Amino acid sequence: MNQGNTHIGCDVTECKHHAQAINNCTLDHIEVKKHTPNATSVESTDCASFEME
Repeated sequence: MNQGNTHIGCDVTECKHHAQAINNCTLDHIEVKKHTPNATSVESTDCASFEME
């Protein structure tokens, strides 16, 4: 049972990197990307490390 990285919280259970037992990511680091030239809201960014399970 992988507890994941306690420094990266995540509740996206559909992601390949979700720890499953608790809401953490199993990666050592993630890449966050923006959708717009200037990120001005949560909606203008995404976790680019997401992979479908």
